Amino acid sequence: MASEELAEIEGQISDIFRALSNGFQKLEKIKDSSRQSRQLEELTDKMRECKRLIKEFDRELKDSDYKNDPNTNKMLTEKKQSMIKELNSYVALKKQYASNLENKRVDLFEGPGEGFVEENVLLASDMNNQQLMDHGNQMMDETDQAIDRAKKDSEPTKQRYSRYTRISSSSSRPEITMDF
Repeated sequence: MASEELAEIEGQISDIFRALSNGFQKLEKIKDSSRQSRQLEELTDKMRECKRLIKEFDRELKDSDYKNDPNTNKMLTEKKQSMIKELNSYVALKKQYASNLENKRVDLFEGPGEGFVEENVLLASDMNNQQLMDHGNQMMDETDQAIDRAKKDSEPTKQRYSRYTRISSSSSRPEITMDF
């Protein structure tokens, strides 16, 4: 019977909504961004499953339309709309957390050797693709320059070391040979 299937699907959806609510509460308490990211992925999977179940609920609802009176159909349609709204609220919450996680990863956009200075930091979310590429190219140029400086600074040491190795390898030690 379709109404039993609808009730079963509705129960599964309610379970997922409870899990989402608990999962987002748990997410608030997690401090480590990689663990937050994993938790967010799990919640996203639950939301996908919920969306699939809501679509299944809708199919069952349409299949049973002719069996139900208009009031029951209206009530079930409103229930479906309510489930969609609740799922959308979790999707919005997920987007908010994902955005916050991206903003926490801003340290990837610091230049080489720079500390975290908030006023100088460019947030990835505030940049378009071209700005991101330009900033990335600038960072690579700065890194190349830092490598070149390091090479220049280490050159005298390399020369001293190479002179030492030449001297020590050219000094001849008498070899001991034994003829029997």
